[in-house]
This record gives sequence, structure tokens and C-alpha cells, in this order.
Amino acid sequence: MSRRVGFIGVGLMGHGMAKNLVEKGFALTVLGHRNRAPVEDLLGRGAREAGSPADLARGSEVVILCVPSSAEVEHCVLGEAGILEGAHEGLIVIDATTAEPTSTEKVAAALAAHGVRFADAPLTRSPKDAEAGLLNTLVGADEATFAAIRPVLEAYCENIFHVGPIGSGHKMKLVNNFMSQGMAALIAEAVTTATKAGVDLEKLFEVVSAGGANSNVFQRMMPWVLGRSEGGMIFQLKNGQKDVRYYTHLAESVGATAILGAAVHQIFTLAVAQGEGESYVPALARGLGKVNGVAVGPPR
Repeated sequence: MSRRVGFIGVGLMGHGMAKNLVEKGFALTVLGHRNRAPVEDLLGRGAREAGSPADLARGSEVVILCVPSSAEVEHCVLGEAGILEGAHEGLIVIDATTAEPTSTEKVAAALAAHGVRFADAPLTRSPKDAEAGLLNTLVGADEATFAAIRPVLEAYCENIFHVGPIGSGHKMKLVNNFMSQGMAALIAEAVTTATKAGVDLEKLFEVVSAGGANSNVFQRMMPWVLGRSEGGMIFQLKNGQKDVRYYTHLAESVGATAILGAAVHQIFTLAVAQGEGESYVPALARGLGKVNGVAVGPPR
């Protein structure tokens, strides 16, 4: 495996991933980002900057995408001056985006027609873990491609799961995200009702923490609800809304019901419509509180 890696999307998660790649000896090229701070930081660590996805692909053996949605993935790969224009023998594209599986299959097929291999490798854990090189990744790829990209993934991941062929990583991630975002929506509703009923939220935190309703999501949301800290769910609500929407599309595509999925999506949509799109997931509680006439969490 060559050590020439291109990276598109050096944002909240991508910066830490890219930082670990360059610090662990990979020859890194990044694409310009609207926020110049992470780009300049990576350039200062020895990375180079490309002017387009096509230019980045021409000089790389592996290209990693870590962008907000499938729309950006398709633009970077299929659009003008996209990765396809820079395709060459031996290139592998890794999509770390939380993306829609039908789009993943479309992109993978377009790349395959140009002799480019593909893997979907979305992530779990937080930006803090990205900076520390301790992410989890869920990989959809054939065995040979998985073996080829594993050294790259090891630069920024603690746990690497090969979950099946192309598309499997994104399907697994959508199910995983629906479960965590669904619990977040449930907790937001519960603390809103508790607030309106006059329940002491500090006592609620104490009681739930000692019982069967406790969860990692509860422990990560409640510090924000109680005004102690930002909490542990450092993930924008607009992206959560997108992920749950993709989950409902996945369920529909396989003929499964998504009754709770639709409800969770509407709770996220409600919060985004109230201007909370840029806020992190715990602010679901603030959005629901506003609808119910009570203040939950820190004021915006």
C-alpha cells in the first residue's frame, strides 16, 4: 500500500483523521475547505493542498471523503473536476460520510467503470476521538480492498469492523445512528415532560443513572440539559436529521416499517425548524421545551 492519501472534508471529524494520517507518515493532500483553519493547520504539519477533487485523485493512491451527505459525495466524485476525472489504475476511494446506500451503490458503480475500487467506511465516536486516532469504522468492501485499506484506517481508528460488501458500512451506520438518535429524542421528550411536571432534573439524573433506563446516550445528554457542560453528543442536529431521514429511506427500500423512525425524524425536523440546526443533539430538549412552553437546557 502506497502512503499517498488524499482527503476531502477536513471539518469537525475530518481534521482529526487527516492529522493522524500526516503525523503517522502518510503523504497527505487535502482539498480546500470553507473553514481555512483546519486546512492551514494540516499544511503546517506537512500536508499539501489540491485545487480540485480531480487533482487530488491524480496524486493519490487512496482518497478519503468525509463530507456532510450523499449530495456532497456525488458532487466530489461525479461532478465537474471530480474524482472520476482524476481516476487512474490502482486508485481506491474510501467514503467515511454517513451516506445513503442507494447513492453509495451508484457512486461505487461509476468508479468501478473507471477501474477505481471503493469502500464505504463511516465512523462512530466523536471529534475528540478523531483527534486522538480512536474512532470506530464500519467497512463495506470486498476482502481484497479491505485488506488494502486497513493500514490507512488504522491511522485514525481504534476498532475496524468489516461488516460486509459495498454498501454494508452505510447500512450499518444508519441503523446504529437511528438507535442513538432515537434514544436522544426519547430523552429530550422525557426531560421536557419532567420539567413541565415540576420534576427535579438533578434527581431525575440521579435516579435514572442508577437504574435500567440508564444509557450512554443519557449520560452524554444530561450534562447539557443540567447546564454543566456541552455534553458528549457533539453532532449537529441538521446532520442527525439527515441521518434519520436516510434511515427511513433504507427501511422503505427494503419494505420494512419505520414507525419510530418517522417520529424521530419529525422531532429532529421540529428542532431544526426552530433554528437549532447548528446546535448539537442535546438541544433537541430545548426545541421540545419551546413547543411545550418550558425552558430546558441553556438558553440559545
